[in-house]
Amino acid sequence: MNQYEVVYGQLKQAPKTWLITGVAGFIGSNLLETLLKLDQKVIGLDNFATGHQHNLDEVKALVSPQQWENFIFHEGDIRKFDDCTKSCTGVDYVLHQAALGSVPRSIADPITTNETNISGFLNMLTAARDAHVKSFTYAASSSTYGDHPALPKLEENIGNPLSPYAVTKYVNELYADVFARCYGFKSIGLRYFNVFGQRQDPNGAYAAVIPKWTASMIAGEDVFINGDGETSRDFCFIDNTVQANILAATTVNEDAKNQVYNVAVGDRTTLNDLFNAIQTALAKNDVNYPKKVIYREFRAGDVRHSQASIGKIQTLLGYAPQYRIDAGIELAMQWYVKNLT
Repeated sequence: MNQYEVVYGQLKQAPKTWLITGVAGFIGSNLLETLLKLDQKVIGLDNFATGHQHNLDEVKALVSPQQWENFIFHEGDIRKFDDCTKSCTGVDYVLHQAALGSVPRSIADPITTNETNISGFLNMLTAARDAHVKSFTYAASSSTYGDHPALPKLEENIGNPLSPYAVTKYVNELYADVFARCYGFKSIGLRYFNVFGQRQDPNGAYAAVIPKWTASMIAGEDVFINGDGETSRDFCFIDNTVQANILAATTVNEDAKNQVYNVAVGDRTTLNDLFNAIQTALAKNDVNYPKKVIYREFRAGDVRHSQASIGKIQTLLGYAPQYRIDAGIELAMQWYVKNLT
């Protein structure tokens, strides 16, 4: 029995109260689904800037009526301190997912990105500290590695940020460390590496590559690759990310706190290989895409290669990713075909 299975059983036996910020988003709604199925009490906070009511509706359909009654939703904004304070009341564990993601969005609008990702983060950190929550786990980002060339990425080795978004995520880590030093309030940051899976939004100018391509392929539209297709990423299926959050929130290992961790699988997949994997998985679901990919210029702010070392999170939190990319793609494609056709 691995650590996640142990924690899973413990939570079933002794339910806790959780706060998920960004609960109507992709990652937030998947955390909500898992926790409600574990009979936990969950408070959710979202302003629907990037999240969607239909994500919450889908979770409601997937859990029992009794489990759904354990969910309290607050429509609010992390940029408003009162909303953060209200949401933290009576909470054991905070999972702070709310943010404005996307490198291109941050380049187009650095001010809103800063207000949400830095001022909003500081509001949440302060509110959680004041509420004396047991743990505070926040979404960090692999963008923090910036221009550091070494692979795989080790948590202690970062370079210069390449976008306003990367700056905001690095500042989150700095604030978290300062709160541990100044107030004794320890938290855990999770540097996500290209998370994908069910309920990831394929629409909008800043959609992530997997849902964007998938929607285009299902619709028979052109698919574009920025660059030559040999850019590579460490794609991480959503269920692995959920596991990392729950392990981080519940850890009793003091050495594991006031740390940042890579959340990934430790693999590297090129965009060309990713396109082929999606095409193959869609074909298994009776969606055939005959077109070839179209190559365009490289995109500003993107790093060429990314791959995580996951040794630290395995050692200190007992993380054991259950899904490699092919298995994750197959599950994700089943959801997209069901919901987009």
